[in-house]
Amino acid sequence: MIEPEIFVFDAYGTLFDVHSAVARHREALGPQADRLSDLWRAKQLEYTWTRSLMGAYRDFRALTADALDHAAARCGGLPEGLRLPLLEAYETLDAFPDVIPTLEALKARGRRIAILSNGAPGMLASAIHSAGLATLIDVCLSVDEIMVYKTAPEAYRLVLDRFRVRPRQVSFQSANRWDIAGAARFGFHTVWINRGGLPDEYQDLAPGRILPGLSGLLP
Repeated sequence: MIEPEIFVFDAYGTLFDVHSAVARHREALGPQADRLSDLWRAKQLEYTWTRSLMGAYRDFRALTADALDHAAARCGGLPEGLRLPLLEAYETLDAFPDVIPTLEALKARGRRIAILSNGAPGMLASAIHSAGLATLIDVCLSVDEIMVYKTAPEAYRLVLDRFRVRPRQVSFQSANRWDIAGAARFGFHTVWINRGGLPDEYQDLAPGRILPGLSGLLP
């Protein structure tokens, strides 16, 4: 297969570790930290899908705060004064260790690099800057532009509109299997970054490749 011209990456869970916000405050959160982080992420995603289906868009920063409040209530509440630091930490999530070397190598080969994310533009800008990715990302696309979340086809079409390419000229990488299903349905070449070794699903919308990390994108 000819290597695609454009490599598009999901942000949260693919480039940025969504659990690193809670990890920074693990001691203060105590034994409920992992449960809180898992619930926070699950409700955040649930809210994007629910609001897209009902046509009631609310941006990702607001949904992230709503999801934290729900997760905290399920876990017995947050220690006093910790809500704002957790939300601020989500704006500057840690990048996975394989992100910078992989993006540098792709850039060295002349490939264009983009992000396509549910994240609000300000959130994405903060995360990109804090992780040291600003010089490696050519374009950052947010669904905020169209006010509907992935996996709506309109979200993936943002890439075609921006780069004026056909779907098969795009390699789309995500650690979220539901996102890969949406991108495959749209016609992108897809690479599922299965960091957690999870079982496959959406069998009728299979990824083009499955890798345990981003470094597998390199020859």
